[in-house]
Amino acid sequence: MPQHVQGVVAPGKNEPVRVETIVIPDPGPGEAVVKVQACGVCHTDLHYKQGAINDDFPFLLGHEAAGIVESVGEGVTDVTPGDFVILNWRAVCGNCRACTRGRPWYCFATHNAQQKMTLLDGTELSPALGIGAFAEKTLVAAGQCTKVDPAVAPEVAGLLGCGVMAGIGAALNTGNVGRGDTVAVIGCGGVGDAAVVGSRLAGAAKIIAVDIDDRKLDKAREMGATHTVNSRSSDPVEAVRELTDGFGADVVIEAVGLPETYRQAFYARDLAGTVVLVGVPSPETKLELPLLDVFGRGGSLKSSWYGDCLPSRDFPMLVDLHQQGRIDLGAFVTETIGLGDVEKAFARMHEGDVLRSVVVL
Repeated sequence: MPQHVQGVVAPGKNEPVRVETIVIPDPGPGEAVVKVQACGVCHTDLHYKQGAINDDFPFLLGHEAAGIVESVGEGVTDVTPGDFVILNWRAVCGNCRACTRGRPWYCFATHNAQQKMTLLDGTELSPALGIGAFAEKTLVAAGQCTKVDPAVAPEVAGLLGCGVMAGIGAALNTGNVGRGDTVAVIGCGGVGDAAVVGSRLAGAAKIIAVDIDDRKLDKAREMGATHTVNSRSSDPVEAVRELTDGFGADVVIEAVGLPETYRQAFYARDLAGTVVLVGVPSPETKLELPLLDVFGRGGSLKSSWYGDCLPSRDFPMLVDLHQQGRIDLGAFVTETIGLGDVEKAFARMHEGDVLRSVVVL
Protein backbone atom coordinates (compact mmCIF):
# COMPACT_ATOMS: atom_id res chain seq x y z
CA MET A 1 0.00 0.00 0.00
CA PRO A 2 1.46 3.42 -0.96
CA GLN A 3 2.86 5.49 1.91
CA HIS A 4 2.76 9.23 2.55
CA VAL A 5 5.99 10.77 3.86
CA GLN A 6 7.60 14.19 4.08
CA GLY A 7 10.27 15.17 1.56
CA VAL A 8 12.14 18.21 0.21
CA VAL A 9 11.06 19.28 -3.26
CA ALA A 10 12.60 21.79 -5.68
CA PRO A 11 9.48 23.04 -7.52
CA GLY A 12 11.17 25.14 -10.23
CA LYS A 13 14.42 26.71 -11.32
CA ASN A 14 16.00 28.71 -8.48
CA GLU A 15 12.78 28.59 -6.46
CA PRO A 16 13.13 27.97 -2.71
CA VAL A 17 12.80 24.31 -1.80
CA ARG A 18 9.87 23.25 0.34
CA VAL A 19 8.84 20.28 2.44
CA GLU A 20 5.88 18.47 0.88
CA THR A 21 3.99 15.21 1.27
CA ILE A 22 5.42 12.54 -1.02
CA VAL A 23 3.69 9.35 -2.13
CA ILE A 24 5.97 6.29 -2.02
CA PRO A 25 4.64 3.26 -3.94
CA ASP A 26 5.19 -0.31 -2.81
CA PRO A 27 8.42 -1.68 -4.29
CA GLY A 28 8.06 -3.42 -7.61
CA PRO A 29 10.36 -6.08 -9.09
CA GLY A 30 13.98 -5.21 -8.38
CA GLU A 31 13.08 -2.26 -6.15
CA ALA A 32 13.38 -1.40 -2.45
CA VAL A 33 11.84 1.12 -0.07
CA VAL A 34 14.43 2.57 2.32
CA LYS A 35 13.73 4.41 5.55
CA VAL A 36 16.23 7.25 5.34
CA GLN A 37 18.20 8.00 8.50
CA ALA A 38 20.61 10.66 7.23
CA CYS A 39 21.36 12.49 3.98
CA GLY A 40 24.14 14.97 3.24
CA VAL A 41 23.47 18.29 1.49
CA CYS A 42 25.62 18.09 -1.64
CA HIS A 43 26.43 20.73 -4.27
CA THR A 44 24.78 18.45 -6.83
CA ASP A 45 21.45 18.99 -5.07
CA LEU A 46 22.00 22.73 -5.42
CA HIS A 47 22.75 22.22 -9.13
CA TYR A 48 19.42 20.42 -9.49
CA LYS A 49 17.62 23.30 -7.78
CA GLN A 50 19.34 25.79 -10.08
CA GLY A 51 18.36 23.84 -13.21
CA ALA A 52 22.00 23.15 -14.02
CA ILE A 53 21.47 19.37 -14.39
CA ASN A 54 18.24 19.34 -16.40
CA ASP A 55 14.78 20.91 -16.27
CA ASP A 56 12.75 17.87 -15.16
CA PHE A 57 11.12 19.75 -12.29
CA PRO A 58 9.86 19.13 -9.69
CA PHE A 59 12.83 17.34 -8.15
CA LEU A 60 12.86 15.30 -4.98
CA LEU A 61 16.28 16.31 -3.72
CA GLY A 62 18.88 14.40 -1.72
CA HIS A 63 21.11 11.49 -2.70
CA GLU A 64 24.03 11.20 -0.23
CA ALA A 65 22.21 8.92 2.18
CA ALA A 66 22.11 5.93 4.50
CA GLY A 67 19.17 4.12 6.05
CA ILE A 68 17.33 0.86 6.70
CA VAL A 69 15.73 -1.28 4.02
CA GLU A 70 12.03 -1.42 4.88
CA SER A 71 10.66 -3.61 2.08
CA VAL A 72 11.79 -5.15 -1.20
CA GLY A 73 10.07 -6.19 -4.40
CA GLU A 74 10.00 -9.40 -6.33
CA GLY A 75 13.34 -10.92 -7.29
CA VAL A 76 15.44 -8.93 -4.80
CA THR A 77 17.98 -11.15 -3.06
CA ASP A 78 21.00 -8.96 -2.30
CA VAL A 79 19.27 -6.98 0.47
CA THR A 80 16.48 -7.81 2.88
CA PRO A 81 14.28 -5.75 5.22
CA GLY A 82 16.29 -4.58 8.20
CA ASP A 83 19.61 -4.22 6.36
CA PHE A 84 21.56 -1.02 7.01
CA VAL A 85 22.60 0.40 3.63
CA ILE A 86 24.32 3.29 1.93
CA LEU A 87 22.50 4.44 -1.19
CA ASN A 88 24.51 4.76 -4.40
CA TRP A 89 23.54 6.36 -7.68
CA ARG A 90 25.33 3.92 -9.97
CA ALA A 91 23.63 0.53 -9.64
CA VAL A 92 25.65 -1.63 -12.02
CA CYS A 93 23.83 -3.83 -14.52
CA GLY A 94 26.32 -6.72 -14.72
CA ASN A 95 25.68 -7.22 -18.44
CA CYS A 96 26.94 -4.21 -20.41
CA ARG A 97 30.29 -4.13 -22.24
CA ALA A 98 32.04 -2.52 -19.24
CA CYS A 99 30.66 -5.02 -16.73
CA THR A 100 31.45 -8.06 -18.89
CA ARG A 101 35.01 -6.80 -19.35
CA GLY A 102 35.48 -6.74 -15.57
CA ARG A 103 35.17 -2.95 -15.24
CA PRO A 104 31.79 -2.56 -13.52
CA TRP A 105 32.73 0.86 -12.10
CA TYR A 106 32.35 2.10 -15.69
CA CYS A 107 28.92 0.45 -16.12
CA PHE A 108 27.14 2.05 -19.09
CA ALA A 109 23.67 0.85 -18.11
CA THR A 110 23.25 1.82 -14.47
CA HIS A 111 19.61 1.79 -13.41
CA ASN A 112 17.11 3.31 -11.01
CA ALA A 113 13.65 2.40 -9.74
CA GLN A 114 11.10 2.06 -12.54
CA GLN A 115 8.14 3.42 -10.59
CA LYS A 116 7.75 7.11 -9.87
CA MET A 117 7.30 8.82 -6.54
CA THR A 118 4.71 11.59 -6.71
CA LEU A 119 3.15 14.54 -4.97
CA LEU A 120 -0.33 14.09 -3.50
CA ASP A 121 -1.92 15.44 -6.69
CA GLY A 122 -0.16 12.78 -8.78
CA THR A 123 2.62 15.01 -10.13
CA GLU A 124 5.60 12.79 -10.86
CA LEU A 125 8.86 13.66 -9.12
CA SER A 126 12.36 13.39 -10.53
CA PRO A 127 14.56 11.99 -7.75
CA ALA A 128 18.03 13.55 -7.59
CA LEU A 129 20.52 11.08 -9.09
CA GLY A 130 17.76 8.49 -9.05
CA ILE A 131 17.58 8.52 -5.24
CA GLY A 132 15.60 11.43 -3.73
CA ALA A 133 16.65 10.99 -0.10
CA PHE A 134 15.68 14.28 1.52
CA ALA A 135 12.65 12.32 2.58
CA GLU A 136 11.57 10.07 5.41
CA LYS A 137 11.50 7.16 2.95
CA THR A 138 12.46 6.73 -0.68
CA LEU A 139 12.06 4.19 -3.49
CA VAL A 140 15.21 3.01 -5.26
CA ALA A 141 16.49 0.14 -7.35
CA ALA A 142 17.67 -2.58 -5.00
CA GLY A 143 21.09 -2.41 -6.66
CA GLN A 144 21.41 1.12 -5.28
CA CYS A 145 21.52 -0.32 -1.75
CA THR A 146 24.95 -1.32 -0.43
CA LYS A 147 25.09 -3.14 2.91
CA VAL A 148 27.69 -1.93 5.42
CA ASP A 149 28.45 -2.40 9.12
CA PRO A 150 25.35 -1.13 10.99
CA ALA A 151 27.55 0.08 13.86
CA VAL A 152 28.63 3.15 11.85
CA ALA A 153 26.68 6.38 12.40
CA PRO A 154 24.21 7.03 9.53
CA GLU A 155 25.27 10.68 9.17
CA VAL A 156 28.83 9.47 8.56
CA ALA A 157 28.04 6.49 6.37
CA GLY A 158 25.77 8.42 4.03
CA LEU A 159 28.59 10.71 2.93
CA LEU A 160 30.14 7.81 1.07
CA GLY A 161 27.08 7.87 -1.16
CA CYS A 162 28.51 10.78 -3.13
CA GLY A 163 31.04 13.50 -2.23
CA VAL A 164 33.43 11.71 0.08
CA MET A 165 33.54 8.64 -2.16
CA ALA A 166 34.07 10.86 -5.21
CA GLY A 167 37.11 12.52 -3.63
CA ILE A 168 38.69 9.45 -2.07
CA GLY A 169 38.09 7.49 -5.28
CA ALA A 170 39.59 10.25 -7.41
CA ALA A 171 42.86 9.69 -5.55
CA LEU A 172 42.79 5.92 -5.01
CA ASN A 173 40.96 4.63 -8.08
CA THR A 174 41.26 7.22 -10.86
CA GLY A 175 44.53 8.91 -9.98
CA ASN A 176 46.21 5.71 -8.77
CA VAL A 177 48.13 7.73 -6.19
CA GLY A 178 50.99 5.61 -4.89
CA ARG A 179 53.46 5.57 -2.02
CA GLY A 180 55.87 8.47 -2.23
CA ASP A 181 53.89 10.39 -4.86
CA THR A 182 53.40 14.14 -4.82
CA VAL A 183 49.77 15.23 -5.12
CA ALA A 184 48.12 18.61 -5.56
CA VAL A 185 44.40 19.06 -4.87
CA ILE A 186 42.77 22.15 -6.35
CA GLY A 187 39.54 23.11 -4.55
CA CYS A 188 39.18 22.16 -0.90
CA GLY A 189 35.49 21.66 -0.33
CA GLY A 190 34.11 18.30 0.70
CA VAL A 191 35.26 16.47 -2.44
CA GLY A 192 38.70 18.08 -2.44
CA ASP A 193 39.27 17.31 1.23
CA ALA A 194 38.21 13.73 0.56
CA ALA A 195 40.86 13.60 -2.17
CA VAL A 196 43.37 14.76 0.43
CA VAL A 197 42.25 11.92 2.72
CA GLY A 198 42.50 9.42 -0.14
CA SER A 199 45.99 10.62 -1.06
CA ARG A 200 47.15 10.29 2.53
CA LEU A 201 45.64 6.82 2.72
CA ALA A 202 47.54 5.85 -0.44
CA GLY A 203 50.86 6.92 1.10
CA ALA A 204 51.53 10.15 -0.81
CA ALA A 205 54.68 11.85 0.44
CA LYS A 206 53.53 15.39 -0.25
CA ILE A 207 49.93 16.62 -0.50
CA ILE A 208 49.49 20.23 -1.60
CA ALA A 209 46.05 21.78 -1.02
CA VAL A 210 45.10 24.75 -3.22
CA ASP A 211 42.15 27.07 -2.60
CA ILE A 212 41.26 30.76 -2.39
CA ASP A 213 39.88 30.51 1.17
CA ASP A 214 42.27 30.20 4.10
CA ARG A 215 39.57 28.57 6.23
CA LYS A 216 39.29 25.76 3.70
CA LEU A 217 43.06 25.44 3.55
CA ASP A 218 43.22 25.11 7.33
CA LYS A 219 40.65 22.31 7.15
CA ALA A 220 42.58 20.60 4.36
CA ARG A 221 45.67 20.61 6.55
CA GLU A 222 43.63 19.00 9.34
CA MET A 223 42.61 16.31 6.83
CA GLY A 224 46.19 15.52 5.92
CA ALA A 225 47.56 18.14 3.52
CA THR A 226 51.26 18.72 4.07
CA HIS A 227 51.32 22.11 2.32
CA THR A 228 48.74 24.76 1.40
CA VAL A 229 48.60 27.39 -1.32
CA ASN A 230 46.19 30.34 -1.41
CA SER A 231 45.70 30.81 -5.15
CA ARG A 232 44.15 34.23 -4.62
CA SER A 233 47.47 35.61 -3.41
CA SER A 234 49.97 33.48 -5.35
CA ASP A 235 50.28 31.64 -8.65
CA PRO A 236 49.25 28.05 -7.85
CA VAL A 237 51.20 26.54 -10.74
CA GLU A 238 54.43 28.18 -9.66
CA ALA A 239 53.74 27.37 -6.01
CA VAL A 240 53.19 23.67 -6.76
CA ARG A 241 56.36 23.58 -8.84
CA GLU A 242 58.37 25.24 -6.07
CA LEU A 243 57.14 22.61 -3.63
CA THR A 244 58.07 19.76 -6.00
CA ASP A 245 61.66 20.69 -6.88
CA GLY A 246 60.50 22.56 -9.97
CA PHE A 247 58.87 19.54 -11.61
CA GLY A 248 55.18 19.67 -10.71
CA ALA A 249 53.05 17.09 -8.93
CA ASP A 250 52.74 13.46 -9.99
CA VAL A 251 48.96 13.69 -9.67
CA VAL A 252 46.81 16.83 -9.68
CA ILE A 253 43.17 16.46 -8.68
CA GLU A 254 40.87 19.25 -9.87
CA ALA A 255 37.83 19.42 -7.60
CA VAL A 256 36.26 22.65 -8.86
CA GLY A 257 35.15 22.08 -12.45
CA LEU A 258 36.15 25.44 -13.97
CA PRO A 259 38.33 26.03 -17.05
CA GLU A 260 40.81 28.21 -15.17
CA THR A 261 41.35 25.68 -12.38
CA TYR A 262 41.63 22.84 -14.89
CA ARG A 263 44.35 24.76 -16.73
CA GLN A 264 46.14 25.24 -13.41
CA ALA A 265 45.93 21.49 -12.83
CA PHE A 266 47.22 20.77 -16.34
CA TYR A 267 50.32 22.93 -15.94
CA ALA A 268 50.94 22.10 -12.26
CA ARG A 269 51.59 18.41 -13.03
CA ASP A 270 54.94 16.88 -13.75
CA LEU A 271 55.80 15.64 -17.25
CA ALA A 272 53.94 12.36 -17.79
CA GLY A 273 51.88 13.18 -14.69
CA THR A 274 48.15 12.70 -14.25
CA VAL A 275 45.29 15.20 -14.07
CA VAL A 276 42.05 13.98 -12.54
CA LEU A 277 38.90 16.04 -13.08
CA VAL A 278 36.38 15.31 -10.31
CA GLY A 279 34.83 18.79 -10.08
CA VAL A 280 31.57 18.86 -12.04
CA PRO A 281 31.51 21.51 -14.82
CA SER A 282 28.34 23.33 -15.81
CA PRO A 283 26.86 22.23 -19.18
CA GLU A 284 28.00 25.35 -21.05
CA THR A 285 31.63 25.22 -19.84
CA LYS A 286 34.31 24.97 -22.54
CA LEU A 287 38.06 24.43 -22.26
CA GLU A 288 40.89 25.53 -24.56
CA LEU A 289 44.39 24.08 -24.32
CA PRO A 290 47.22 24.17 -26.87
CA LEU A 291 47.14 20.73 -28.45
CA LEU A 292 50.93 20.76 -28.66
CA ASP A 293 51.06 21.08 -24.86
CA VAL A 294 48.67 18.15 -24.49
CA PHE A 295 50.97 16.11 -26.71
CA GLY A 296 54.27 17.42 -25.37
CA ARG A 297 53.55 17.00 -21.66
CA GLY A 298 52.39 13.40 -22.03
CA GLY A 299 50.78 11.62 -19.13
CA SER A 300 47.06 11.18 -18.56
CA LEU A 301 44.05 13.47 -18.46
CA LYS A 302 41.25 11.62 -16.69
CA SER A 303 37.71 12.24 -15.55
CA SER A 304 36.57 10.58 -12.35
CA TRP A 305 33.01 9.24 -12.40
CA TYR A 306 31.90 8.85 -8.79
CA GLY A 307 35.52 8.23 -7.87
CA ASP A 308 35.44 5.26 -10.28
CA CYS A 309 34.07 3.35 -7.32
CA LEU A 310 32.41 -0.02 -7.09
CA PRO A 311 30.02 0.48 -4.15
CA SER A 312 29.93 -3.19 -3.15
CA ARG A 313 33.73 -3.15 -2.87
CA ASP A 314 34.52 0.37 -1.70
CA PHE A 315 31.74 1.33 0.73
CA PRO A 316 32.31 -1.55 3.19
CA MET A 317 36.09 -1.09 2.98
CA LEU A 318 35.94 2.63 3.79
CA VAL A 319 33.45 2.08 6.60
CA ASP A 320 35.82 -0.50 8.07
CA LEU A 321 38.76 1.93 7.82
CA HIS A 322 36.66 4.55 9.59
CA GLN A 323 35.72 2.07 12.33
CA GLN A 324 39.41 1.22 12.75
CA GLY A 325 40.30 4.91 13.15
CA ARG A 326 42.42 4.99 10.00
CA ILE A 327 40.23 7.64 8.35
CA ASP A 328 37.87 10.07 10.08
CA LEU A 329 34.71 10.34 8.03
CA GLY A 330 33.06 12.22 10.89
CA ALA A 331 35.40 15.16 10.23
CA PHE A 332 33.33 15.96 7.13
CA VAL A 333 30.14 16.56 9.12
CA THR A 334 29.95 20.25 9.97
CA GLU A 335 26.38 20.26 11.27
CA THR A 336 23.25 18.11 11.48
CA ILE A 337 19.92 19.65 10.48
CA GLY A 338 16.28 18.79 9.81
CA LEU A 339 14.34 18.55 6.54
CA GLY A 340 13.12 22.11 6.93
CA ASP A 341 16.66 23.50 7.05
CA VAL A 342 17.84 22.44 3.58
CA GLU A 343 17.35 25.89 2.03
CA LYS A 344 19.50 27.43 4.78
CA ALA A 345 22.12 24.74 4.17
CA PHE A 346 22.32 25.76 0.51
CA ALA A 347 22.95 29.33 1.62
CA ARG A 348 25.73 28.18 3.95
CA MET A 349 27.53 26.56 1.02
CA HIS A 350 28.20 30.01 -0.40
CA GLU A 351 29.64 31.21 2.91
CA GLY A 352 32.49 28.69 2.67
CA ASP A 353 32.41 27.57 6.30
CA VAL A 354 30.77 24.17 5.89
CA LEU A 355 31.99 20.84 4.49
CA ARG A 356 28.71 19.02 4.90
CA SER A 357 25.37 19.82 6.43
CA VAL A 358 23.65 16.51 7.06
CA VAL A 359 19.90 16.04 7.35
CA VAL A 360 19.12 13.60 10.16
CA LEU A 361 15.70 12.00 10.28
